[in-house]
Amino acid sequence: MSEVAGRVFLVTGANTGIGRATAKALARQGARVYIASRSRAKGEEAVAGIKASTGNDAVGFLPLDLADLESVQACAKAFLGLGEPLHVLVNNAGVAGRRGLTRQGFELMFGVNHLGHFALTNALLGCLTASAPARVVTVASDAHYSARGIDFEAVRRPARGLTGMPEYAVSKLCNVLFSAELARRTAGTGVTSYALHPGVVASDIWRRVPWPARPLVTRRMLSVDEGAATSLYCATSPEVAQDSGLYYAKCAPRAPSAVATGELGRELWDRSEAWTPA
Repeated sequence: MSEVAGRVFLVTGANTGIGRATAKALARQGARVYIASRSRAKGEEAVAGIKASTGNDAVGFLPLDLADLESVQACAKAFLGLGEPLHVLVNNAGVAGRRGLTRQGFELMFGVNHLGHFALTNALLGCLTASAPARVVTVASDAHYSARGIDFEAVRRPARGLTGMPEYAVSKLCNVLFSAELARRTAGTGVTSYALHPGVVASDIWRRVPWPARPLVTRRMLSVDEGAATSLYCATSPEVAQDSGLYYAKCAPRAPSAVATGELGRELWDRSEAWTPA
């Protein structure tokens, strides 16, 4: 890692799984880390655990429910109210295998995995730019390769099927598209953007997959520490400091799906912007 000590990181969903492993590794290197999660009890427990295990007291909690855009704006406002710089935003939180709608009426996986993070990133973009060099790291997935595109009508309906994997794949395609379009829009500002596949990780993201399917979905997965490796690489490595908009796996660039075009990325951005008024 490079230039970690004293720098400020905000990691969503860092109360558990890959996010917690990421936050812990950053704290161990002397970073100032903010954990943003929906559950205050779990978030504060994670803060206490990371402080105890790393000896770093510069770890804090911010409430964030990505399924509620009002909560997203409140989280951004709370962070900005601290008056701190923001050097790296890690859009890590995610859900899989869940049906339902967000508070504003979006398919849950699309709403949490993409739209909530889109809104959070844009709300914090001014702070990131002022803190440059800064990075936005978005945890996507190789699941995006199975998405054939985005049905913008379907993202307003609950997921169908037993596992919800088609909707999950679309949400991860959105992560890849968002990261690339963010890179295009922030070119020359000192803010760089990265999307990544963490590997197939046995994390809590799969906890809502129905029991008959869950063992099939989670077998032979990586540990959360192994899964955090590429997130940490994109967030801290000097090797990628001048790169932006690429997709990574196993700490190396990988070609994204052919469906992840600039045209679709711009359309997704425009629609997302219209759906997330500041």
